[in-house]
Amino acid sequence: MVEGTISDFHFRTPLEPDGKLSHWFRIDNTILKAANVAAGDTVRLAIKPVKDWPEPDVPADLKSALVASPQAHDLWQQITPMARWEWIRWIRATNRQETRQRRIEVAISKLKAGERRPCCWNRNLSTEPYVSKNGVLLEPTQTTGAQRLKRF
Repeated sequence: MVEGTISDFHFRTPLEPDGKLSHWFRIDNTILKAANVAAGDTVRLAIKPVKDWPEPDVPADLKSALVASPQAHDLWQQITPMARWEWIRWIRATNRQETRQRRIEVAISKLKAGERRPCCWNRNLSTEPYVSKNGVLLEPTQTTGAQRLKRF
C-alpha cells in the first residue's frame, strides 16, 4: 500500500506486482479527473509506503460465501486488512470462472481450518488477469485501455 500525489492530488492505492520484480498501480478515471490530467500527460508523482492497509472491497461472490459460512466469516473478521487483500488477490488471479469458484471454495475451507493467509502461490506475480498473462504484466501496447505507472 502506498500513498502519494499525482500533480498535487493525494491518493492511496495498493501496488500490484508485475511478475518481473517490479510493481505498478492502476490510475483510473477518478484519479485522472481529480488530478486534472489525461492519459499521456507528464505528471509529478511522489509515493511512499504506508503501514495501514484500508479494507478491501470484497467481491460479491466471496462475500456470499463468507456469509454462508459463519466460521470462515468469523476468522475473516479477525485477520488483518492486508491478509484480506491477499485472499482477494489470490481469488481474482484467474480469467476462468470455474477456477475462481474453486478458489473461493478453497479459501472458505482454509479459513474454517484456521488458516489466516493463502499459501503456496507466488505473490510476485500480477493478479490482474485483464492486464497480465501467466502472472506477467502485458506491455502497454497489449493492454485494453488500462493506464498505469510503473516503478523502475
